[in-house]
Amino acid sequence: MYVAFLFSTVCHEAAHALVAKWGGDNTAYVGGQVSLDPMPHVRREPFGLILIPMLSLFMSGGGAMFGWGSAPFDPFWQIRYPRRAALMALAGPMTNFALAAVAALVMHAGIAMGYFFPAGGLQVVATNGGILEAFAVFISVFLKLNVLLGVFNLLPVPPLDGYSVLGLFLPEDVFLRLLEVIRSPAYSIFGLLFAWHALPYIINPAFSFAARVINLYGAAGY
Repeated sequence: MYVAFLFSTVCHEAAHALVAKWGGDNTAYVGGQVSLDPMPHVRREPFGLILIPMLSLFMSGGGAMFGWGSAPFDPFWQIRYPRRAALMALAGPMTNFALAAVAALVMHAGIAMGYFFPAGGLQVVATNGGILEAFAVFISVFLKLNVLLGVFNLLPVPPLDGYSVLGLFLPEDVFLRLLEVIRSPAYSIFGLLFAWHALPYIINPAFSFAARVINLYGAAGY
């Protein structure tokens, strides 16, 4: 679970950093975040990428994990180019969905070759034990985690990516006023609390939709 989280989060933040660089903001690039090397990301967020995930795994007995990453950007660049900043925000969740699609392709390949069989929803089980059994668990966790990260981060509340993605759809003056809201820690705390409580009502339908799209239903499907 931790390996899946670390790799997925590094890809998410590297995508933010890369699209920001393409849009003219080199802040994250200078900080080394345009990279799949986890070390620049860990140096920026040691608590979110190591300490809190490990602590939450330990406290939950391995059943749950919480953590975060971040990529720096120039807020004045965001004000000058709100559409580019919105694309930067969108890049992270879209990367998670792309990783989920890769995981689904790996699962389908494993099923076609007789290594896996679908176990319902977004999971596969190995036909034999050993390393294949461990990989089946990993790829199932990896798929579900990236669907979760993509959906959660697209919720349109501060400070999540979905709030900044609104810049692609709202008039520029309205979006710039909304950006002022995100600068208040109180709104960010409220947004995170709202997202945390809303997630259980959203994620299971999202998992079911993803399972239908990639057709991984089994006998124990949703």
